[in-house]
Amino acid sequence: MPVDAAPHDPTTRDWWRDAVVYQVYPRSFSDSDGDGIGDLPGVRSRLPYVAELGVDAVWLSPFYPSPLADGGYDITDHRDVDPRLGTLADFDALVTDAHAHGIRVIVDVVPNHTSDQHPWFRAALEAGPGAPERDRYIFRRGSGPDGSLPPTDWRSHFGGPAWERTQDGEWYCHLFAREQPDLDWSHPEVRQYFLDTLRFWADRGVDGFRIDVAHSLAKDLTEPLRSQPHLDSRLPLDGTDPLYDREEVHEIYRSWRRVFDEYDPPRMAVAETWHPTSSRTYLYARNDELGQVFDFSLLKSEWDADQFRDVITRSLAEHGAVGGGMTWVLSSHDVPRHASRLALPAGTDVDAWLSTDGLAPAVDPAGAARRARAATLTMLALPGSAYLYQGEELGLLEVADLPRDRLQDPVHERTGRVLKGRDGCRVPLPWTASGPSFGFGPDGAWLPQPASFADVAVDVQAGRPDSSLELYRAALHLRRKLAHDESFAWVPTDDPLVLHFRRSGGWSCLLNFSAHEVAVPGRILLSSNPSQGEGLAPETAVWVEAA
Repeated sequence: MPVDAAPHDPTTRDWWRDAVVYQVYPRSFSDSDGDGIGDLPGVRSRLPYVAELGVDAVWLSPFYPSPLADGGYDITDHRDVDPRLGTLADFDALVTDAHAHGIRVIVDVVPNHTSDQHPWFRAALEAGPGAPERDRYIFRRGSGPDGSLPPTDWRSHFGGPAWERTQDGEWYCHLFAREQPDLDWSHPEVRQYFLDTLRFWADRGVDGFRIDVAHSLAKDLTEPLRSQPHLDSRLPLDGTDPLYDREEVHEIYRSWRRVFDEYDPPRMAVAETWHPTSSRTYLYARNDELGQVFDFSLLKSEWDADQFRDVITRSLAEHGAVGGGMTWVLSSHDVPRHASRLALPAGTDVDAWLSTDGLAPAVDPAGAARRARAATLTMLALPGSAYLYQGEELGLLEVADLPRDRLQDPVHERTGRVLKGRDGCRVPLPWTASGPSFGFGPDGAWLPQPASFADVAVDVQAGRPDSSLELYRAALHLRRKLAHDESFAWVPTDDPLVLHFRRSGGWSCLLNFSAHEVAVPGRILLSSNPSQGEGLAPETAVWVEAA
């Protein structure tokens, strides 16, 4: 299929408002040197594939030097490349080639914490209590008569307390793994370090930034520290939680916006916040801040017409009131793949399902494929940007049966090996139906790949009209020819289990949650169902040109 992407145009200022962004988890994308770990030369070698897919940008998950306590999100140097993944020269070559293919490059910024092997934290441990080196992090004395208890009831997202005691008796805060100490963002050196980091990558041609746990930087550290045992699941709507979504965090991002605007065109950014979506979520997308924030409402929805309708209605209304760019997501490196999630019965606890190795309840691959394709086609028809996760275009299911002795996600250990964590969506991709690691690299892969990958590899699906890969290619190329504004209107239907919305330019999208076929009001431009007839089949979405 020819690539109809416009060449990378550095003067296009708002390209991100309706972009399709393809997330690459480098360690699982393509391995060039046979060590079992994907790398930047591997990503670079696959750019023609990404370009043919029809995306506007790639987002690279962390490729920085890291001990890999948390899949690369524990960083020892925010301005370099992990030697296992390449060099800065490899990164520069990747950016140059991406731009030549008309693909922009977004990189992860991880500002809440560093690795415990970061030079700053090693210096803090060596300096001891009361030393200024500790002021960049959050060190406190413990509670209890002898200080042997954590300072507060704060919890880690990976299980257990958010405090770790050092050999000298003080405790440091880590909202994630113990190897990821939280930075104190009231410290001017911390703020300047990340402003300089943004400029470092922007100067190398990076087009934008994805901000990890963007809502957690500003913390109320006044004594006595306040209680917060609920993580970010029960946040007040006035910005007063001690740890998350505080009002002061927006001042940080206004200072970042000033850096982005030093460049022509300005660099873009998108905030990651996992707390329950509320009107406050969209504040990060204000034009004087980051411009975009991930809206995970659709990702968190079950296969349910009311949920999809309510999420789309609310998100468009509340996001539109702020004026930032809309975003839609169905899968990422942090959640089980949506082909599996949407196939589970309503109310299924996904973590509990993973603990059964995906056996109870069992996922029907054919049903999973129908729902995943229909949800994707619907998402791509919505106004705003769509963020895709590597491998979803192949229709990959969650690899739920990874052996526990091969799991590497810290969630597994931190929860006493109760939760399996996120490795099942991070299994290296299958490029070929045969060969070592299904073409991922010249040898094995860092996580075991299932035998079923042979049936869904790129070389099996490419050119096959009924494949998931060719559906994605067709949808992304057609999307560029249809509406690029923010128009949207619901169209009433006779059946509440059928969703219908219209975009400008005389086309619309229908999604059928019912168990029966319904009439299609116009000429079908594209269908999620490879056996599409004249009517709209159950678990199917279509793009329609009005008659």
